[in-house]
Amino acid sequence: MTEIEEKEAKKLRKNKKSKDKKKKKDKKSKKRARECDDIDNKIDKASKKKKRQRDETYDRKDNVHVRIDDKPNISTADGNIKLSKHFADSENDTQTISSIKNSNNTSKLPFDYKYILAPMVGASELPFRLLCRKYGATLAYTPMMSSKQFISDDPTYRTTEFQTIPEDRPLVAHFSANDPVEFAKAAKLVEEQCDAIDLNLGCPQRTAYVGHFGSYLLEKKDRELVCSMVKAASKATKNPIFVKIRLLDTISETIELCRQLKDAGAALIAIHARLRASFERKGPGARDGPAMLDQVLEVKNALKSTGDDIPIISNGNIITFDDVKDNLSFTTADGVMSAEGILDDPTLYLPRYGEVEKNDPMITITDPSPLSFSSTSNSQPNLQEEKKIRKLKKKLSQIESIETKLKNHDGDIKCLQEGQIAKLAIKDSILKEINDIEKDIEKSNESEDSHETKKESIGPKQQTVPLSTLYGVAQDKVALANEYLDLAQRYPTIIRTIVFHTRRILKNLLVKYQLMEECVACTSLEQVRCVVEKIAKYREDPTSFKFDLEKAKREKEALERKRHEEGKRKAFEARMIRKAKREGLEDREYYLKQGAKVPTADEVKRLRKLPRDIQLKEWKRLDHTQHCMSFHLDEGGCKRGRACAFLHVDATGSNTFVESEEVAG
Repeated sequence: MTEIEEKEAKKLRKNKKSKDKKKKKDKKSKKRARECDDIDNKIDKASKKKKRQRDETYDRKDNVHVRIDDKPNISTADGNIKLSKHFADSENDTQTISSIKNSNNTSKLPFDYKYILAPMVGASELPFRLLCRKYGATLAYTPMMSSKQFISDDPTYRTTEFQTIPEDRPLVAHFSANDPVEFAKAAKLVEEQCDAIDLNLGCPQRTAYVGHFGSYLLEKKDRELVCSMVKAASKATKNPIFVKIRLLDTISETIELCRQLKDAGAALIAIHARLRASFERKGPGARDGPAMLDQVLEVKNALKSTGDDIPIISNGNIITFDDVKDNLSFTTADGVMSAEGILDDPTLYLPRYGEVEKNDPMITITDPSPLSFSSTSNSQPNLQEEKKIRKLKKKLSQIESIETKLKNHDGDIKCLQEGQIAKLAIKDSILKEINDIEKDIEKSNESEDSHETKKESIGPKQQTVPLSTLYGVAQDKVALANEYLDLAQRYPTIIRTIVFHTRRILKNLLVKYQLMEECVACTSLEQVRCVVEKIAKYREDPTSFKFDLEKAKREKEALERKRHEEGKRKAFEARMIRKAKREGLEDREYYLKQGAKVPTADEVKRLRKLPRDIQLKEWKRLDHTQHCMSFHLDEGGCKRGRACAFLHVDATGSNTFVESEEVAG
């Protein structure tokens, strides 16, 4: 046998061995899957049997069985149920069955919850909620708020994080919590300004792990705590208590959780159809990827079949309105909730009104002034005046540049062109015009505030508009972005959030006209408007846009670097988890917490001025040891580039975005 034939034979043997190994592995996987299915079926049967026994013991028409664990609750002499220590009231540690079975736990909620804007950190703030309501959302959640901070003596957190107006209804106040008393107090504080209170059991963030809230409360060991929080809030407030969860490891566990939440007093459960957070989990449903809507259907059917009929909201796999319809049809859920889909398209739910017919139906919507066709508010004329001011200030900026040029040439007028000299001559008139317009706006705002104060007691304002008008704006992303900016100007929010929504709504156009980098760098609402105006200009006159090859190259390199860093981070996390396992640590995340904090731009600026030995000490003290110090502090950055073992992650600033963190929960 020749050497070549021997190599070929060796290769064939290797391939055969590999195929045999794969077959054995597949066979083993199938066997394991069958065993898991058998276990699930047995659990389901046992759960249903237990449920039937419970129903036979308790007549649900007259009693509510408050069940936290397998131990029965203690009945008092007068027939009341004594609850666990987590839920005991300081003045009276018992609560009657009838007080648990109140309006807080009912499927007949007094508002429409079919089309919902999901809670999103840094994204479901007041201006965006108002925009989504205008285009079809029937219910909206606030961003996640910390119940601990919300009830603190300092009211700053409350006034900053919870902003609303009469037109922002119905509204769900969305809290993270891990203490029944704190959650109940927070619920009580907002009950007059919202229509329901929601407990976050879905947040997958590392901050939720460290703070022990969100989806990290879905472990069995925390079930009593979770139920006691729902009970405490249900007792403390007249508003219904909602809960937002993720799927547990098996469908039977998720069904059991939903039953326990309902028994504890939950009036609605929103299910994010992806698995609860685990940094070791991989594959479908592991934090991202397609949502497992079939499990939402199973939960809904199981609860309905045993009389535990509670509104179930389906969350996941929604990008278009066709997805909305398919989701409702498939899961039989009582409503749908959207986060990612509605960020890209705030008009996601608009088709629920139907198509524009020949007679162009009139639609009644809430009037979150200012809107583009407001007839009852003076705010739209103000916006036109403010647009004039921006144009005048732009001219003023050009004049200041001409003055600087003149100064650099020692006042020699010969260095200027005729047009520049003419611009210098009108500086005073421009300043006067700006001043006059600002005075008019101030008077107009005073008059409008007075008018609104008189009308406040009447309730939320509404207006009737042609459906074609709504569709007209929905089909024009620039007009939609301008509407959001109008609302953000009327109801101020942080620039980070304004930039975030603008770049999501105008993503394709920002990429097309190479303006994404400029948009993210904006530090004021006026600068964001300038970016949007550039897009409008390029669309109107395509010849005015010149594609910049160098800029495109920089953007491509930045994107590749970001992907590479994300890959390095995942590999690092996997190594640290394996290390914790090898050492037998109960906390698998132990090493991931050490030195993981991303440096801020302000810290980097300060540290660059210090000697190297002090930089090293400060870097360690500030908990940045996983990050490359040279990348942040050395002139020219890290020389090792991709070969560097440390993380190369940009310092966080006022406009730094981590997409997964923006929409958490």
